[in-house]
Amino acid sequence: MPNSDLWPTVKDLLRARLAADDFDVWFAPLTARATSGQLTLAAPSRVYADYIRDHFLPLLQDLASQAAVAPITVALVVEADGVQPSPSSQRGTPLNPRYTFASFVPGPSNQFARAAAQSVAENPGRAYNPLFLYGGSGLGKTHLLHAIGNEILSRNPRTHIRYVPTENFVNELINSIRLQRMAQFRDAYRSIHVLLLDDIHILAGKERTQEEFFHTFNALHEAGHQIVLTSDTSPATIQGLEERLRTRFVWGLVADIQPPDLETKCAIIREKAHAEGFDLPDDVVLFIARRVRENVRELEGYLNRVIVYCSLTGQVPNLDTARNALTPLLPQERHATPGDIIRFVAHHYGVKVADLKGRDNRRSVAFPRQVAMYLVREILALSYPEIGKLFAKHHSTVMYSVETISEERRSNPSLDATLTTFVEHFR
Repeated sequence: MPNSDLWPTVKDLLRARLAADDFDVWFAPLTARATSGQLTLAAPSRVYADYIRDHFLPLLQDLASQAAVAPITVALVVEADGVQPSPSSQRGTPLNPRYTFASFVPGPSNQFARAAAQSVAENPGRAYNPLFLYGGSGLGKTHLLHAIGNEILSRNPRTHIRYVPTENFVNELINSIRLQRMAQFRDAYRSIHVLLLDDIHILAGKERTQEEFFHTFNALHEAGHQIVLTSDTSPATIQGLEERLRTRFVWGLVADIQPPDLETKCAIIREKAHAEGFDLPDDVVLFIARRVRENVRELEGYLNRVIVYCSLTGQVPNLDTARNALTPLLPQERHATPGDIIRFVAHHYGVKVADLKGRDNRRSVAFPRQVAMYLVREILALSYPEIGKLFAKHHSTVMYSVETISEERRSNPSLDATLTTFVEHFR
């Protein structure tokens, strides 16, 4: 297929796979340049490039390879600032230049993994080899993998790094066997300085691929070259993995990444928005953070959707525009009102709605009132002044009430269970 025909063919395949709105919003603005073995897509902004990279890159690579009837690497650049793929010393799928340690938001859930990754980047082949990072989908494993590669290259641009999703490794092996190019395949993987392999759990049950990777691992490790692996689960729980590989995966250091807490999610949103030159009010940050339970990638996707929605419509970012932007992604949400929540709390604690909104400060009324304020904030992400108007209280009183319930919830398992039930009732 001529290079000029590759992108039009891929677009036709995309139209058949995606909703019309998704295609029009994310792919219509792209321009493309095709060369032998690579399709470079230029996006109008970093928001577009990041969203496509995080949500559609594997699909793009599959469709491009299908259209070309040969393995194709898809690279994303930003047309406006002329961002280019990573240096030529890197082989394989390009590193994302925006995935750095500086852009990785630390929190209690990921501090250990981040510190281990930083140590490896500063002393490749000597700190922890291999480094095995695991955790649920979208929690930052791939970000750290790219950050390691980017940091190593910034220190020594001559380092030969290969970042590759394990699925690509498997496909390369299959093609090499089919085309009788195993010598070239082995040389490509065993002559590099740093191997960054994403989603290693995909090797499970693939005996020939595990055999080949076993020898590749040994060759790199014996040469003192760095290996970093990521997985959705720990080495001990990957089913269908050969024991000799399992034992090698724990030779260095195994570090897990847990789901972020609310404060870390808010920090991530602020960091990503700031990087895009986008200023979000605190109530919008809180609204987005509460819409996602665990997945950081989904969190960034929601943020990008709000940014793009505001850019396309010319509206300022506030709670209403955020709700409008995310409504198509949140069809399961129930649209509770403050009145619904207040009545629910009043019924549960056996008090009157009028009492919750009144001046009665007896414990039997004051505590349910604090709970109601907390839930309105938790579920609807209203601002403190907005909640204060509902209860005829100063916003500082609301802030104190929300903080009081938050503290007690952390130390009181019974209250935490009750409030969790309340929140789930309205979501």
